[in-house]
Amino acid sequence: MTARDDILEAVRSGAATAVELPNIPDFCSTPADLVEVFTAALARLDGKVISQPSSGIQQWLSTAFPNARRIYSAAGEVTGTVDRAEFGDWSAPADIDVTVVRTPLGVAETGSILVTEKEIEVSTAAVLAEHLVVLLDPSDIVENLHLAYQNPAFQNSAYAVLLSGPSGSADIGGVTVHPAQGVTTLTVVLSPRESNDLPVAE
Repeated sequence: MTARDDILEAVRSGAATAVELPNIPDFCSTPADLVEVFTAALARLDGKVISQPSSGIQQWLSTAFPNARRIYSAAGEVTGTVDRAEFGDWSAPADIDVTVVRTPLGVAETGSILVTEKEIEVSTAAVLAEHLVVLLDPSDIVENLHLAYQNPAFQNSAYAVLLSGPSGSADIGGVTVHPAQGVTTLTVVLSPRESNDLPVAE
């Protein structure tokens, strides 16, 4: 028997016995209104939630961001002024005024929304733009992160990020300043999905 065989045999004989992983509870408290919890959580991070505008999202955009000239829309409900083909590299969205995207998931306890490459196509468009507008179906809100991580997007996507409002900093004097970097504003529009815009099960 060679030294290699001795080593491999020692490894095999010393292997730990397999044990089942513990069950992790979902820590649900079942709040009465997930939209209310989500709205309050996002507001603490200087983001805001609005109901679907009666005039339509396209019209609302022109009113909410009157100076926006370069609008990138990754959502079928909104027509942008910038085409995806114009982005030559990751830094190209840096001059975008408004990015619009539909999220497949909202997290009530943190006020977070999920974005993957399937929704945004160009990942930096969600953080380099001046303003981020997120369309969220209220039925896509879950209570907490334990439930959020069960979403198939985390297994089926190469890129998945939870965003929770414009970034803040409290380094100086403990006073939080928004935004510290990234988008200046993050607005979530409570917008039910169209019947033909339902996510495809994988």
